[in-house]
Amino acid sequence: MQQVTLNNCDKTMPAIGMGTVLSSRPGADPSETMKSAILEAIKAGYRHFDTAFIYQSEKPLGEAIVEAIHLGFIKSRDELFITTKLWCTFAQRDQIVGACKLSLRELQLDYVDMYLIHHPLKVSEKIQKFPVPKEMIHPLDIKGVWKGMEECKNLGITKGIGVSNFSRKKLEELLSVAKIPPAVNQVEMNPIWQQKELREFCKAKGIYITAYSPLGAYNTIWGHNRVMECDVLTQIAKSKGKTTAQVALRWIYEQGVSLVVKSLNKERMKENLQIFDWSLSQRDLEKISELPQHKGFTMASLFGPHDFVLQLDAEI
Repeated sequence: MQQVTLNNCDKTMPAIGMGTVLSSRPGADPSETMKSAILEAIKAGYRHFDTAFIYQSEKPLGEAIVEAIHLGFIKSRDELFITTKLWCTFAQRDQIVGACKLSLRELQLDYVDMYLIHHPLKVSEKIQKFPVPKEMIHPLDIKGVWKGMEECKNLGITKGIGVSNFSRKKLEELLSVAKIPPAVNQVEMNPIWQQKELREFCKAKGIYITAYSPLGAYNTIWGHNRVMECDVLTQIAKSKGKTTAQVALRWIYEQGVSLVVKSLNKERMKENLQIFDWSLSQRDLEKISELPQHKGFTMASLFGPHDFVLQLDAEI
């Protein structure tokens, strides 16, 4: 597994991580399904696991880590890189350390390797269902919230701190007040949504991009099959004896970006790791750079099409 070095983080991060959003399958317990999948992923070679309070997968991930050590798949928790995220209902200065510690209890860990602000907004009450009523959504107090994130790092309960779904505008606001700049910005990115300008900005500022939905997140509220059904990617895959997914993941890796990909299928888990011993040609890269662009995830698709949320979605 290739590793990437992050600014302001005490540990290198594996270039590929496994996503852990719970999936519903008829007749199956989602938590047990995810726990089994994580154990298979550790056996396959995954060492970065991406979770979040809202995913409800922190507990099965923690249980899987305990079991993986017991079974001898890994010697200690230190071999893993664990990312979790601050949920919007806890996004205020006095709740952030407590929220991180709550995640640590679920994970059965003393620290996480990366703690991210999940979205650049605050929700004032516990969310019962999505979309969220307009009156519950508020602007994020970036200065106050980031102080809480910095406190988590200073306390040693996370090795690094960062953000998710932040636009260039929001990153500029954050950088103007941060004592410890964010190490990571986790955003949607794939060959159909290439994020060129945001990538250039983050690179200049020393912020590492991690791509979620690298294959389009089919079967989610916002997901699509444009990546997996892209003729250009399919043709490149055939010419190289690779899968379309491998071409999409390799393209992301060649942009200097890490990624989080999810599969519960053992064979696809292994295939998704097999992107390091070959490369795309200059012509392949040119073809991919010319693909029509379509944004998949919008905050409005999750929280509702409220004016403030639409304004966040429109930011670059």
